[in-house]
Amino acid sequence: MAQRICVNDEVVVISGKDRGKRGRVLRVLMAKGKVVVEGVNVITRHLKRNPRNPAEGGRTQRPAPIPACKVMPWSEKDGKGVRVTFAGEGREKARTARKSGTVLAHTRGGRR
Repeated sequence: MAQRICVNDEVVVISGKDRGKRGRVLRVLMAKGKVVVEGVNVITRHLKRNPRNPAEGGRTQRPAPIPACKVMPWSEKDGKGVRVTFAGEGREKARTARKSGTVLAHTRGGRR
């Protein structure tokens, strides 16, 4: 199944408390329909020190997942978030911006 948002994509948040923020996608949680975006929806996690890791403990900040429907891929050419369509057949299918038709870079590692 084709994904409109992939790992390492630059996205913009379209609603919620972080509206307007841009960031890079760190993880895509397809089963839950969520994405983790760098610098967006940052939570404070309280960690307890334990015998295995005596140095670790205290408060750390990390990004939490947000719904994938709340972000749009960012297009440098358009200068805004864009809707995505798929052009091509079979393995030659590519993600393109719906309005301008520019191909969005495929920066995901691993298999294609």
